[in-house]
Amino acid sequence: MNILFVGDIFGSAGRNIVKAHLPQLIEAHKVELLIINGENAAGGFGITPSLADEFFSWGANVITTGNHVWDKKELMEWLREPDTGPHSQQRRLLRPANYPPGTPGQGMYEGTTRSGVPFAVINLQGRVFMSDNDDPFRCADKLLENIKAKVIFVDMHAEATSEKMALGWHLDGRVTALVGTHTHVPTADARVLPGGTAYQTDVGMSGPYDSVIGVEKEMVLKKFLTNLPGKFEAATGDPRICAALITCDPQSGKAKAIRHIMMGE
Repeated sequence: MNILFVGDIFGSAGRNIVKAHLPQLIEAHKVELLIINGENAAGGFGITPSLADEFFSWGANVITTGNHVWDKKELMEWLREPDTGPHSQQRRLLRPANYPPGTPGQGMYEGTTRSGVPFAVINLQGRVFMSDNDDPFRCADKLLENIKAKVIFVDMHAEATSEKMALGWHLDGRVTALVGTHTHVPTADARVLPGGTAYQTDVGMSGPYDSVIGVEKEMVLKKFLTNLPGKFEAATGDPRICAALITCDPQSGKAKAIRHIMMGE
């Protein structure tokens, strides 16, 4: 079976380019499981319930996030709404699982694909150069103890390459795929590890590449050159979709291949 993971959608440019390419990617590659990282979808900072609803309408099984998950306060209120069932949209929009106990939302989701293949998606956040979350390594270990599905996908939202890579080796053979998000720059190291786990340090953002990691260049340059505060705005130029396509055995959960995809207008 084929899994398609769409890297961090950044602003309207990211939303539009993903919407333009997603149908043909799903059809051409017979995608059975679609996962989207949407934490920067709302103007480059956060995601709203209405945008989550839009992504689900595109066919997303699960939406992952990261450190910008709370940038739009309405999302926190939405995640606190009364539980409408184990497969509700609130359950399928994840925040990092290694956030402190009591944090709104879920960090892991278990479901089945249209053809009935059980799967699980885990969202984790790194600690190096980021906020002081719980240990993502031991959090993953604990979650895996209770997951029955063989097809398991992990979005590791982290700054440090070393932390992402270390977790990839730690989970090799125990998950189908572990891909990194957050830095918005795609890495050239997509491969299947010896134990059968597909890995890529960072899938890259789906958004405007005529920018500094999604933000208007002039605003970022001013910050670096003057150290003066300023409001960042999402850029729009040179939009591209970045994604990872993973082929796996649905019975064993082992990955057979991983391919990085980048497409522009």
